[in-house]
Amino acid sequence: MSITGADGKTWGIDNEYGDLTDVLLGRPDYYRWTDAGALTQRTFDNAEKLGISFDLQRAQAQHARMVECYEDAGVACHFIRSDEQLHRNFFARDSNAMTPFGPIICHMQLKTRRADYVTAIEFYQNAGIPIWNMVTAGHFEGGDFNIIEPSAVIVGHCGERSEEAGAKQVAGWMEKEGWEALMVPIPAHFIHMDALIVMIAPKLAVACLDALEDWVIDWLTARGIKFVEVGYRDCVQSLGVNLVSLGNSKILSMASSEDLNERLRAMGFEVYDPDMSMFTYGGGGVHCLSQALHRETV
Repeated sequence: MSITGADGKTWGIDNEYGDLTDVLLGRPDYYRWTDAGALTQRTFDNAEKLGISFDLQRAQAQHARMVECYEDAGVACHFIRSDEQLHRNFFARDSNAMTPFGPIICHMQLKTRRADYVTAIEFYQNAGIPIWNMVTAGHFEGGDFNIIEPSAVIVGHCGERSEEAGAKQVAGWMEKEGWEALMVPIPAHFIHMDALIVMIAPKLAVACLDALEDWVIDWLTARGIKFVEVGYRDCVQSLGVNLVSLGNSKILSMASSEDLNERLRAMGFEVYDPDMSMFTYGGGGVHCLSQALHRETV
């Protein structure tokens, strides 16, 4: 299922691995490292020992390289407007979530991102894409909306970002449309569900099994899902799970996931692996930076 925009173009996704035709991004024009939870706090706590510091020009160059990867794969890139006050709104995954029925506008909890919904709504209105729903019951962020396959979605919540009430509202919307929606509490230091599992092909996920509860793994296994495992350390330190399937056996990963990238290549995937260190140290990877707007059904 998909929706039709004002210009007759098709939008929406019912999977996370079909050919990606359109993606929503932002531009890090006003980016800076700021307190955004456990991931960025680790950066601040260890920056001197790690010998790292923020460099806006380097961040912009890394982001531009990611855009080049999308364009090389034939993906049309769309952009949220930059706003000096919304200096993290280019993490385009979290202010909204795309479904087969249209986008959900999210209600973000982090103080520095609370108004990111403004530029998300603005984008969809200007693009003529009908908004399906807006979260009102509690905070909820798009990184916790994780489509496993058509008709099944995991809806995560850690409390510090997405809350149980917001997740329950989103899950209820999907269930009314005939989808199975599994609500999963996650440890707060992982921030979002897309730090723990991302689908990359039918019945195949990249996942940090060490951090998933057995009952969640059992639910996935019962659906026939197989796993490319990412260790706990790589999951936490380099956001190794936080990658994007481009479809057609292509993956957008990151240079920091060297071992995972080689394993994916050995499995037959073509892997783009730009250096995204200014963003992983700042709290997000390529999946956090990207919101799929349309994928081909599989």
